[in-house]
Amino acid sequence: MSKSQSQGRRHPGQTHMSPKASSVLALVLLLGRGMLSSPPSSELLEKLFQYVDLHQDAFVQTLKEWVAIKSDSVQPVPRLRQELFRMMALAARKLRHLGAGVKSVDLGSQQMPDGQILPIPPILLAELGSDPKKPTVCFYGHLDVQPAQKADGWLTDPYTLTEVDGKLYGRGATDNKGPVLAWINAVSAFKALEQDLPVNIKFILEGMEEAGSVALKEVVKREKEHFFSNVDYIVISDNLWISQKKPALTYGTRGNCYFMVEVKCRDQDFHSGTFGGILNEPMADLVALLGSLVDSSGRILIPGIYDQMAPLTEEEKTMYENIDLDLEEYRSSSQVEKFLFDTKEDLLMHLWRYPSLSIHGVEGAFDEPGTKTVIPGRVIGKFSIRLVPHMNISEVEKQVKQHLEDVFSKRNSSNKMTVSMVLGLHPWTANISDPQYLAAKRAIKTVFGVDPDMIQDGSTIPIAKLFQTITQRSVMMLPLGAVDDGEHSQNEKINRWNYIQGSKLFAAFFLELSKQHS
Repeated sequence: MSKSQSQGRRHPGQTHMSPKASSVLALVLLLGRGMLSSPPSSELLEKLFQYVDLHQDAFVQTLKEWVAIKSDSVQPVPRLRQELFRMMALAARKLRHLGAGVKSVDLGSQQMPDGQILPIPPILLAELGSDPKKPTVCFYGHLDVQPAQKADGWLTDPYTLTEVDGKLYGRGATDNKGPVLAWINAVSAFKALEQDLPVNIKFILEGMEEAGSVALKEVVKREKEHFFSNVDYIVISDNLWISQKKPALTYGTRGNCYFMVEVKCRDQDFHSGTFGGILNEPMADLVALLGSLVDSSGRILIPGIYDQMAPLTEEEKTMYENIDLDLEEYRSSSQVEKFLFDTKEDLLMHLWRYPSLSIHGVEGAFDEPGTKTVIPGRVIGKFSIRLVPHMNISEVEKQVKQHLEDVFSKRNSSNKMTVSMVLGLHPWTANISDPQYLAAKRAIKTVFGVDPDMIQDGSTIPIAKLFQTITQRSVMMLPLGAVDDGEHSQNEKINRWNYIQGSKLFAAFFLELSKQHS
């Protein structure tokens, strides 16, 4: 009803309305009409979801085109570097097609250990929207992949996306081309329906994540006061659920300290018939050293290693209890006969919130098929410790070196031992009360009909800590892939369902984030 109607006409039984009250009513009606000028979020969500469903085959086709590019950053081969540049250029075109401003950051070149010089693919910085009234969310993704070839045990060509029973097999499908495209799909749905994006969106996409994110840290530092200056939230989708069907939100990852322990008698190997029994063999010393690090129950034997751990709270215990994990299914799908722990809670805590020590290999030992009666003159053992919150890297390094020196001294060996820490990465934790975590929870409930598992990741994902430390912004990990996606492995895949529902999830997240932020 218009203002003139309300003032100029009276119906039987209508009470008199004062001019002031009439003005208030008119204002309410006007606001109501204004609010209806764009669809309510529920109606808009329905349209967005319908659009995604109707265009899912096109979205899968785009993923197929991206998977076909052999963007392997691990192997230092000029041909593959060209593929990486082609991949970044394709992504830049896709973003520009959405209307984003895209900056391609030239990173120059790097010299490899064999002396060859290879170009580094650019990092893409893209922006879509700059409304100061809206929150700004930045999505990080990578477009490089691990090496893959059919001879490794793939059932299909790893660079030809192949759908079997709703599973999309291909290198990079889940790590990380699928999630990057799901975010782009969500943006494209708003654009196609001519709907205003409820948030400002930025992208930072790199092509060297699998090779250590070469030069990324320097770019983030340089752009802290520029590209990241108006960013409120950073989202990463580069990990997996802990379930095949139930979505998750990740709020923490473990850190990592990687050690090498060298035992040396001389540079040359020995003949065991000539020298066996008359010298301290480096391999025997190394086996004793490695055997002193962890017991058969998985407990680390280095004194003081558990002293720095954050205490376990009752709230944290409850979070483990609420996680949907079928222990038997998890064991079976992992092809493991028996885990060290019999309850879901114990298993998850030892995966996520307790440190672990793993022995990775020995360099310099005979490891080829056949028999060779050799005594290695010099061997290097490799192991790492996954760190949890409150563990100090420098303190862990001291504890490890002191323990190995104590063990070695008791052997009275004439060999020389050297211990070095070659990598030290901090654990990462997020505040799950941040607006973007609350928005993501609501979006997951809207799309999947369930509350997410609140999980941590036992592995180390340095990029989360890097963004958090340098930008001082809220960082969230929002995975799309199922636990059995096989990232880095043969027959990597993403389920069509995860890919399409993930595209809807990001669209719902944009709307929820604008509400939570305001």
